Amino acid sequence: MSKSSTVTIGPAPKLCVEFAGAGELLVFMHGVGGNRTNWRDQLPVFGAHFTAAAWDARGYGDSEDYDGPLNFKDFADDLVRVLDHFGATRAHIAGLSMGGRIAMDFAVRYPDRVRTLTLVDTHPGFSGLSEEDKNEFVRLRKEPLEAGKEPRDIAEPIARTLVGPNASEQALRRLVDSMAALHKHSYIKAVEATIRTERQQGLEGIAVPTHVIVGAEDRLTPPEVARDIAATIPNARLTIIDDAGHLPNIERPEAFDKAALEFLLEHKAVD
Repeated sequence: MSKSSTVTIGPAPKLCVEFAGAGELLVFMHGVGGNRTNWRDQLPVFGAHFTAAAWDARGYGDSEDYDGPLNFKDFADDLVRVLDHFGATRAHIAGLSMGGRIAMDFAVRYPDRVRTLTLVDTHPGFSGLSEEDKNEFVRLRKEPLEAGKEPRDIAEPIARTLVGPNASEQALRRLVDSMAALHKHSYIKAVEATIRTERQQGLEGIAVPTHVIVGAEDRLTPPEVARDIAATIPNARLTIIDDAGHLPNIERPEAFDKAALEFLLEHKAVD
């Protein structure tokens, strides 16, 4: 089991990245309501084969934010800094939900920096969702905070909409804890940015090995969305994790790790 270390990457906004292991760089990116701790089960497992890293995106966890609105493309530009810090010309990129959208943007804009792409319970943009789904996404997240509530006040109601019906209490608590730790104003900026961002273009031009993973019980980005992504990206693999909602790496870590690691090892350079 690899012991993790934490590094801060500048310049401003400084980014906090936790990592374990050695070898080719693998970066995990959390969703809009998460932080790097969402991947704590994965770091030792994947760190046995890679330099497995999980970041706090700008404005999350121990990473800095800055005044002013957020451009969603800032996240992919930050990811370049992470790769540069680790001296990685290319990296395996894995992202869940918002992290998956960052990964897709990064793969389209920086194709030469990507070894493989793992897209977990994500979607290519809110323009592909119904108005009802978009309005409910905003209502649950942004409106209560603007009315004076804090992230801890909305954490459990939102978490319960994300996990599958058979999620353990431990999995639910982990999600609630990460949402309760959100920085209110940074989170509002991220919600606004992700809603404003147009549907990701250029997916059909992604040429790196791609794995699309989704929980069978995901209500926010259901399997049909994952199927569409997998059908758009040439030769993409699709894996559906049974009995999991929006966060299969937390709800069903053993099943998630097995599927994700099998794919990554197939595309790891020969030592």
